Amino acid sequence: MDLQTLWFILIAVLFTGFFFLEGFDYGVGILLPFLSKDNSGRRVIINTIGPVWDGNEVWLLTAGGAIFAAFPHWYATLFSGFYVALFLILIALIVRGVAFEFRSKVENKNWKRMWDWAICFGSAVPALLWGVAIANLLHGVAINEKMIYVGTFGDLITPYSLAGGLTTFCLFTLHGALFLELKTDGTIRRRAADATRWLYPPLLVVMVGFVFLSSSQTTMFDQLNLGKVLAAGAAVIGLVAAGFLVFRSRYGYAFLATSVTIAGTVALAFTTLFPRVMPSTLGFDLTIYNASSSQYTLSVMTVIALTLVPIVLAYQAWTYWVFRKRLTTESHLEY
Repeated sequence: MDLQTLWFILIAVLFTGFFFLEGFDYGVGILLPFLSKDNSGRRVIINTIGPVWDGNEVWLLTAGGAIFAAFPHWYATLFSGFYVALFLILIALIVRGVAFEFRSKVENKNWKRMWDWAICFGSAVPALLWGVAIANLLHGVAINEKMIYVGTFGDLITPYSLAGGLTTFCLFTLHGALFLELKTDGTIRRRAADATRWLYPPLLVVMVGFVFLSSSQTTMFDQLNLGKVLAAGAAVIGLVAAGFLVFRSRYGYAFLATSVTIAGTVALAFTTLFPRVMPSTLGFDLTIYNASSSQYTLSVMTVIALTLVPIVLAYQAWTYWVFRKRLTTESHLEY
C-alpha cells in the first residue's frame, strides 16, 4: 500500500468518525424544539451532548487538515468549488456554537426559545448539506484541466444531491433520537423512543430512493469489488436491523445499527470514489496521485498521525466514559 492510498483510507476513517459522532449531535439539535416544550426538558436534551459536541467537531477539523496536508489540490478545488455550501455549513455551526453558550445567559423564556431554534437550525443545515456535498462528489462536478471548479452553486443543487441531503438529514435525526433514548430518563426518554418509530419509515424511503438514483447517476454499482460489497452490505444490514430493533424497543442495539449504517455508507462512498477524490464531468478527475503532496510530506504526516491519533482516541473515549450516565430533569449542570 502506498502512502497516497493510506492517507485516503485515513481520511475516510476520520469522516466516518465525524459522521458517527456529530451525526447524533445534529439529530439531538434537530429534535430539541420538538421533544420538549419546557425549559427543564430542553435543558436535559442539551446536556446530553453538552460535554462532547465541540470535541466531536474536532474530527471534521482533523479531516479537513488531513486533506489540506495530504491532498492540497483536492482541498483547493473542494473548498473553492463548494465555497458557498461550505460557508453555509460554517455559518450554521457558528450559530449553533453561539446558541449553546448564550442560551443560559438570560433567564427569559423567549430568549431561551430563540436560541433553541438556533440550535435546531445550526444542526439541520449541516445535516442536509453534508449529504448534498457527498452526492455531488459521487456524481462528479465540472472540473477543468487546471483542477478548477468551473460550475456554479446552482449546479450543485440537483434532485440527486437533494436526495443525498435528505438521506443524511433523516439518518442523523434517527441516530440522535436513539442517542437521546440511551442518555435520558423519564418523559424525554419516552418521547425520544416514540420519535424513533416515526423517523424510521421516512429514512427507509429516502435511503432506498437515493440508492436507486445512485445506480444511474454514479459509478457506485459499476465494477463491483470486495470493498463495495462489504460496505454496501454493512449499510443495508444496519438499516434493516435498525428498523427491526426500533420496533422491538431494543434501542441500544438500534443505535449500534444506525452507527453501522453510517459507517457502511461512508465506506461505500469512499470505495466508489477510489482512486479518485473528485470525479470531473469534464474528464479531468482529481485522483489520490495527481492531487497529493510529496512523498516526504506524507511520510512525516504518517509518523505524526501514528503518534498522536491514539492519544486523541483515548482521551475522547475517556470523556464519554466520564459522562456516560443518563440525565433527568434533576440534572442541573449548565452546558
